Amino acid sequence: MHLSSLIRGRDPRTCQTYNNARLHAAAVHFFENRSNNRVDKLFITIDNQIMIGFLIKKNFFDLWDNLFRIALLNLGFIASLAIPIFIPQLLAGVPVLGLIMLFAGIIWCFIYLSAAALCVKSVSDYGGFGFADFFSNLKAGWPLGIVAGLMVFIFYLMVSVVMNFYLSLDSVTGLMLAAIIFWTIIIGVISFQFIFAVRARLDTKISKILKKCLIVFFDNPGFCIFTFFHNTVMLIISIFLALLFPGPAGILLFLDEGLRLRLLKYDWLEANPEADRKKIPWDAILIDEREKTGTRSLRNFIFPWKD
Repeated sequence: MHLSSLIRGRDPRTCQTYNNARLHAAAVHFFENRSNNRVDKLFITIDNQIMIGFLIKKNFFDLWDNLFRIALLNLGFIASLAIPIFIPQLLAGVPVLGLIMLFAGIIWCFIYLSAAALCVKSVSDYGGFGFADFFSNLKAGWPLGIVAGLMVFIFYLMVSVVMNFYLSLDSVTGLMLAAIIFWTIIIGVISFQFIFAVRARLDTKISKILKKCLIVFFDNPGFCIFTFFHNTVMLIISIFLALLFPGPAGILLFLDEGLRLRLLKYDWLEANPEADRKKIPWDAILIDEREKTGTRSLRNFIFPWKD
């Protein structure tokens, strides 16, 4: 089965292919102008830069256009953080109850993020969302939120308990096992950063969501690593802005938009099954997206009503 079918969850024999003649013509022209391996490598690098550059641009435009909505989602998350941070302190005299509230609060934060990811999907698709959408998304996203919270807890145990145990053995075997655990966690974190975006766009079944996160990572390792570091920078900026902007909602939006654009690659591969997977013509694929996103001047950003 074609890899794009595994990700999209579609049968390649019945899926719709691109019928955009302009896209097909641009892609043909793109490949006909490649003459040797050195040029191919150059074009591959430029292609990836084009896709990533457009992703950053679109994300910035969408954040700016939905500043109020993003800030509201972030305020809700900040309020949710109060549950695991402050309530256990109030229950210090009852340690068991405090631990229960700590665990419940962490799980609730991930349920909230799951619902927020479903909300920002509409922004990524050039739309918007309201309060009613959030509550319906909360109902749809809570199972994955619980799973994500449990996964983070498992990763924490692997770092704080399992790795420390192997390192305490003070042997080559212990060091090797600790290294395996370390890289497993790294791959897991980078892969499952897309867990909410995959739920929003590709599948609702937990096992398939986890599988598709891993497929996306191993098929697009460079892009996933870039996304991880980009979101780390966004998180650092958010801390200085009290998580209000771009905040968790802004990071979720970037992840959703990144996955959304990356999926266009698989649509193109379905339409061109004989194409080289390493030579994706992003410049052609993104033609329609560029038209929808448009361009802005500084004046447009500050005084949009004067257009």
